[in-house]
Amino acid sequence: MGVPKLITLIRIIRPISSYPTRSIHSQIPNSLLTPTNLISNFNFQSQYKLNLGFPSFQSLSIHTSSDDDNEGFNFNDLEFNKESDLLNSGFDHSPDEVVKEVISVVDNVSWYDPAVQTVVSLLDGFHGLTNLPWWIVIASSTLALRLTILPVLVLQFSKAKQISELFPKLPPPLPPPFSGKSIREQFLLFRKERKAIGCPSYLWNFAYISVQIPCFLLWMHTIRRMSLDQHPGFDCGGALWFQNLTQIPHGSFAVTFPILIAGLHYVNIQLSFRGSSVGKVTGVMGKLFEFYKLYLDVLTIPIFVIGFFLPQGSLVYWVTNSSITVIQSLSLQHPTLREKLGLPDKNASVKRVTSSSTDNLEISYLGKPEQRVNVQNLLPDELLSLSVQLLSKGHHDRALPLLRLAIEKDPDHVRSMVVLGQSLMQKQWLPESIGVLEHAVRKLLVGGQPAKEEEVDLLILASTWAGVTNIKKGKNKEGLEHLERITQIEEPVDPKGKAHYFDGLVLLSSALFNEGRKVEAEEYLRKVVAYDPSKNDLLQQLLEDEDDAKTH
Repeated sequence: MGVPKLITLIRIIRPISSYPTRSIHSQIPNSLLTPTNLISNFNFQSQYKLNLGFPSFQSLSIHTSSDDDNEGFNFNDLEFNKESDLLNSGFDHSPDEVVKEVISVVDNVSWYDPAVQTVVSLLDGFHGLTNLPWWIVIASSTLALRLTILPVLVLQFSKAKQISELFPKLPPPLPPPFSGKSIREQFLLFRKERKAIGCPSYLWNFAYISVQIPCFLLWMHTIRRMSLDQHPGFDCGGALWFQNLTQIPHGSFAVTFPILIAGLHYVNIQLSFRGSSVGKVTGVMGKLFEFYKLYLDVLTIPIFVIGFFLPQGSLVYWVTNSSITVIQSLSLQHPTLREKLGLPDKNASVKRVTSSSTDNLEISYLGKPEQRVNVQNLLPDELLSLSVQLLSKGHHDRALPLLRLAIEKDPDHVRSMVVLGQSLMQKQWLPESIGVLEHAVRKLLVGGQPAKEEEVDLLILASTWAGVTNIKKGKNKEGLEHLERITQIEEPVDPKGKAHYFDGLVLLSSALFNEGRKVEAEEYLRKVVAYDPSKNDLLQQLLEDEDDAKTH
């Protein structure tokens, strides 16, 4: 029982509560108002309860307040306890039951009842204006509701298009392996970069569903309430096999509505996942989407069962809503309509589902398109080689997932760490770059100074770029510590390692000069010039800067 029944109770009780007491006291003789006469002439305790429902008391006419007319009115003549009058009043509850019923009604008033009553008023107004059958009113109001919230869906698609275009330019929301960063730090960096480039919030992906689900539940509950409360016209407002909207499915066509709502639900699931970009994702995310779709498919069975226990008015709404969803899904998958609405292409491939999504990436083997290999089957060295080729062509966004995959396959693959750290620095993802490079340095120094030429070369590169990245981040002290580590390494014999060694000394001398340690900077730079005379112009520039500083 809800608000309508409470209103009925209030209307029944209202006659006594609204009776003009002043006129009673002015018209009834004083002798009748004395406590003695009232008690003797009227059994208050046994008959007061009947006053609540006695309809003729208000219409009682007392013409005069004089004592002479008392014989025309005898309080004892009022038959308050006549069962016929009580039954004719249309109210057959005792006062205790009335009070309990009123209290129960008030207690059962839910926080959403104002919204329900608003929808009931809208439907009543539309029905009164058009005089259409109730099942058409329900169906047409459902269509109007879906058209009203359709712009939210279009806006969500527009935001999703912007997100898909800007997402590859962002650092990953979660810290990559060996980055040395906490989840909070990485997410704060991700949010800062997202705001800097104007990428919309990912909460936009839930905009439509956050509006559609509350509206669906509100309309569903409202129509169910109207059906259960025997709303006027619902008992004959249907058509065909569902003439009475207040009844649950019954008879030969009892399974019609359950089959319709379950079938439409299943069709909607298939349409939603057909050609969807999420369906192209494999790996862990692909498994999650697969289980989610399976859950929605299995949900068809309980929906079919629920259909037998809902009033037919609610089922009319559910079928209409699901049918509109099918039409909407088919329409929004049409390329021409999507283009006119400015929506992203439904058939576009997923550029980046996660920061390291490489499960569905394939490459041509030796440049032959007919021989394609999944990158998941490549070794870390092969992934590194492929990423270096991509970096040389400027494809950083495609190279980074390959480098991360190589590290995931081999956590000790330091060369991939060094290349990844340098690539991240070039993209200005400095915190992540520092974490990767410093992790590479720690790996190389686990057993002390490395002895192998390749490991020495990697230590020089990792220390150099870790120092440069820290200085670019404003951490000059940490940067100098990394660069000065190079001076503790014996000059390599390998030509490539030697070139990296002296390049590191050039950067160290520049950092020392900026810190005011000019003597040390000159010392290291002279050592570089001895190895490579072409760097003499750098030494001359340093000496000129020293002279200018002394002059000023």
